[in-house]
Amino acid sequence: MGMATLVKVTQDGRRLEVVGLAICLDGQLEAFDLIEVKLHPNRRAIWSVMAEATHMAGRVALTREEAEIVNNAFKEAEAEILASPAAINERFRIAAMRKSRDQGIE
Repeated sequence: MGMATLVKVTQDGRRLEVVGLAICLDGQLEAFDLIEVKLHPNRRAIWSVMAEATHMAGRVALTREEAEIVNNAFKEAEAEILASPAAINERFRIAAMRKSRDQGIE
């Protein structure tokens, strides 16, 4: 589960990576999923900064190609989890992190 897939390097030099089923910015949890910009409440502001943005990963705008990298990395991680009983622990760990984040616990 330690494999990181590089999605992009932000303009300020931070690495956006998929690690397991999490999207991390500079090694810190950023998001568990992508949001389509067209459905985002701040879509006009997002498009004014990055016209080619199709998805958001937390606070980071992504192009269609970058979103595909994320989705493909998620598919690989899910296949690994389904194939490996040991990886089930990773699912529980991520579920606990997601619950903590949703409850506002860092």
